Amino acid sequence: MTDLTPVTRPRRRIARRALQLGAALLFVAFIALGTWQVQRLAWKQDLIARVEKRLSAPPVAAPPADRWDRITKADDEYRRVVVHGAFDHSREVLVGASTVLGTGYWVLTPLRSRDGNWVMVNRGFVPPEYKARVSRTATEAQGEVEVTGLLRLTEPGGSLLRKNDPAAGRWYSRDVEAIGRTQKLEGPLAPYFIDEADTRPSPTTETWPRGGLTVVRFPNSHLSYALTWYAMAAMTAGISIWLWRERRRRLREGLLDEDDEAPRAPPTP
Repeated sequence: MTDLTPVTRPRRRIARRALQLGAALLFVAFIALGTWQVQRLAWKQDLIARVEKRLSAPPVAAPPADRWDRITKADDEYRRVVVHGAFDHSREVLVGASTVLGTGYWVLTPLRSRDGNWVMVNRGFVPPEYKARVSRTATEAQGEVEVTGLLRLTEPGGSLLRKNDPAAGRWYSRDVEAIGRTQKLEGPLAPYFIDEADTRPSPTTETWPRGGLTVVRFPNSHLSYALTWYAMAAMTAGISIWLWRERRRRLREGLLDEDDEAPRAPPTP
């Protein structure tokens, strides 16, 4: 076999070193991703435990104005709260919704609380045939009411695929600030809304909107993700070790030279 040229040998060494470096970087990256997913798993389990504790606790007063700037998703969302006040049904807003009852709308109605502030209340779901408010006025609560439900943080902007269009009255997320601005609510507006609980007298009562449809579910696939990344790291390490041992074997048996080429054949006598 012809000798490798002076240029070819360094190139092959560089290529081998680059492959080794690439394998090492992949291994480190897979380990880092797996460790990150383990950390996310711990965070998600803690979140689920905290939310379950809030859901089983008795309702507390909705946060007043002096606490609004300290409300956080981690500490307050899905807390059971209660607020007293009067609805302004004339300024309700319909937000596109998909629930176990089908597609339709959430009915968001501003409530003037006892302290004079506004709180947006998601009174529940209505199907398309009950979209018009006139079809539901007979069941609208009048005067001062007590609202119990889950505290939810505002959802600015719109949904993943569709942006809110306030001018056209098309809403795809419960953006409290934008809704309050569009409906010209005078005075302070809480930066959250309340998903009202189902207060129907019996499960068979056909009253709209229908509350109590909030889905509290947190996908938790972090363990499977972590195992996948660690398995990829193990595969990368295993393949690299096998290739290294195979190369050492072929070197010992004289099947390769140091540049991963078959050694030069001995001259013919």
